[in-house]
Amino acid sequence: MEPKKAKFSSWLKESITARMLVVGFLLVILLIPLEFVKSLIQERALRQVEVVNEINNKWGNEVVLSGPILKVPYKTYKEERIFIEKTKSYQTVTETIIKEAYLFPDDLNINSMVKTKEKPLKIGIYESIVYTADMEIDGHFPPIDFTDADIDPKDILWDKISVLIKTSNLKGIRNTLEVKLGEQTLAMSPRYSQNYMTTVESKPAENISEENNAPLPFSFNLKVNGSESLQFIPIGKETTAKMESDWKSPNYMGKYIPEDGSRVANKDGFKAAWKVLQINRQFEQKFYNQLPSLNEFAFGTKLIIPVDEYQKSERTAKYGFLVIGLTLLVFLLIQIASKIYIHPFQYVMIGLALVMFYTLLISITEHSSFLKGYAAASGAVLGLITIYSKVILKGIKFPLLIFASLASLYGFIYVIIQLENYALLVGSLGLFAILAIVMFASRKIDWGND
Repeated sequence: MEPKKAKFSSWLKESITARMLVVGFLLVILLIPLEFVKSLIQERALRQVEVVNEINNKWGNEVVLSGPILKVPYKTYKEERIFIEKTKSYQTVTETIIKEAYLFPDDLNINSMVKTKEKPLKIGIYESIVYTADMEIDGHFPPIDFTDADIDPKDILWDKISVLIKTSNLKGIRNTLEVKLGEQTLAMSPRYSQNYMTTVESKPAENISEENNAPLPFSFNLKVNGSESLQFIPIGKETTAKMESDWKSPNYMGKYIPEDGSRVANKDGFKAAWKVLQINRQFEQKFYNQLPSLNEFAFGTKLIIPVDEYQKSERTAKYGFLVIGLTLLVFLLIQIASKIYIHPFQYVMIGLALVMFYTLLISITEHSSFLKGYAAASGAVLGLITIYSKVILKGIKFPLLIFASLASLYGFIYVIIQLENYALLVGSLGLFAILAIVMFASRKIDWGND
């Protein structure tokens, strides 16, 4: 009587179902190291984010600009009746309280030229795309009139009126900030703040008075180092903004998109223009006592890297199940068609070689381009599996088939990774074609040998 162990071994070698079960089980097992590789890629990507944030903090973070704004102090009066013990009578005391109103421009025009640094800033193997923005800003303030709030012009402290500018990136400013208000040039100084937006304020203007209360032209230039994005808050009754840059991958962000026909993006950079009217936003042109945060109304551009190296590696790893599964399936079909026995251990070795592709990819890519890393990693794995399959399959025909299949699969995945808008479409069509090929290749297999 044949021993049970011999029967099991014979069944494992001859039964198609048994071989399919073994390959399926090994595929599931190989998903464990593949998940570890995915975790490694995510960990390295998070490390990149931390280092990029460190670089940006030193150079200059994202820029959000709001201003200029007129700060207008005014007097209010509070009457209070006080009982005088000595005279046994009441006396009315008037207390003067200084409050502040904030007046926004009638028109605000922003022209910005954004130039990215030729060589990205680096710490170790990580780098960040940063920029310097040159902005020219001008417009007009309306005559100061707060009669809608019952503020008498005589109660306005005309000699204390100043100009405010708010920005999210004070340390990135690279020029002496001065605002020309009418015929006067006002130097700006920062004010202490723990908020996201920091205020810079001028000394009191000397050319504003009750007698000389007319529309006030203003202008200033701002040069600032920044990263990631450049945004503006549309505080003008009519705000127009133009942006031009040498960066080729803009992402227009915020509540307002560029005007139709103004958006141009190509290999040389991009141009865009916005126009925002008061009716388009939900805040007025004057505020009393406190200036609220208006960051939610900001608009502008984010300078994005469409798909960075870690994103590409992570997207590649998502196809790991497909690569491992199809490769093992090819070996299984070859085993069934040729009657050559492939040991489960050999399947494991092939699967581990395929998993090693992703560790090679991320390690090489960190020191080179994704193309070079992908070519080196796929070439190494292709060579290893082809040589190994030649040994176990004892011939050249099947190893060449395996080489062609793997090369086509890696090439197909690389094309998908490079695509942005059509990745899903191309991937779906490719998977459909692969399924059709597998169905065609397995059509004549005798599945009754169990």
